[in-house]
Amino acid sequence: MVAAKHTKEEIFELLSQIVDPEIPAVTIEEIGMLQDVNITETGCEVIITPTYTGCPAMGIIEADIKALLDEHGIEAKVKLVYDPAWTTDMITDVAKEKMRKYGIAPPVNSSCGNITVAEREIECPQCGSQNTEVVSRFGSTACKALYKCNDCKEPFEYFKCH
Repeated sequence: MVAAKHTKEEIFELLSQIVDPEIPAVTIEEIGMLQDVNITETGCEVIITPTYTGCPAMGIIEADIKALLDEHGIEAKVKLVYDPAWTTDMITDVAKEKMRKYGIAPPVNSSCGNITVAEREIECPQCGSQNTEVVSRFGSTACKALYKCNDCKEPFEYFKCH
């Protein structure tokens, strides 16, 4: 079976199940990495944008895309695009709420916001306090910073604006 027997919408529906391996509470669609699907004669081409250049999760995401579509009889090629560059503006409100519930503070402002001010107003995803401070500009990945809450004393990561 080739992708031509599947619509672009059906393939998008399948791809919307793939989670970000670094933040498994959100999908690659919700975080804005999934850009487009082009139907080809032999299958499809999935176009994704990494959140950061050199993001270590891209190989896993590419493999997950190919494996999922292969399970449905669809041959897929994955193309990484860097233009337009991914920004935190692409994260859906649903994904931001999922991040919060997962324990990661989502970006405060859009990528065009004042990052210096935004990073002083990070709300603790555990207790909601804004009495927080940065511990390290880098968390478990380059896209996150490590913070601590001065009220509940819990450490947490903040998904940085960019």
